[in-house]
Amino acid sequence: MSVQRLSHIGICVSDLERSTAFYRDVFGFSLLSELEVSGPDAEKLLDLEPVVLQAVYLERDGTRLELLHFEEPGETGAPGPHPVNRTGLTHLSFRVEDVDATAQAVAAAGGQILEPSRIDNRRFRTAAVFVTDPDGQRIELLAAPGDPNALPGVRGTPPQDETSR
Repeated sequence: MSVQRLSHIGICVSDLERSTAFYRDVFGFSLLSELEVSGPDAEKLLDLEPVVLQAVYLERDGTRLELLHFEEPGETGAPGPHPVNRTGLTHLSFRVEDVDATAQAVAAAGGQILEPSRIDNRRFRTAAVFVTDPDGQRIELLAAPGDPNALPGVRGTPPQDETSR
């Protein structure tokens, strides 16, 4: 068995154009491709019937998002932030220079700032807040000094694989 790479992270959205603009304009994702999916293979793979969906692939920093809008059978579930302890995808996280400015950009683009989640640790010069995209997908905004490639709470840089040495 050989896993080649993480292909993408899929997010179901209620308005494909709005969500594409949100991730492009607020977080700097670039459009890679668009496609329409329907038919028996899609129905089998997605375990839905019938299936007619529009998808957009976006990329930033080597990470790809697939935004999926289901024309049929439509989206299910209530929009809004889900509890972070619900099994499954809990949030996306972005390292930002300015939490407040980015949070305001999120709100201006149709997202929501979850103010009760805001922290500002002056001792470690770290600030964070959760926001949501227009459909309620949680997004963490994190500002911290040092290497933006470092993991939160970890000093130094991430380990490199053999090919990058």
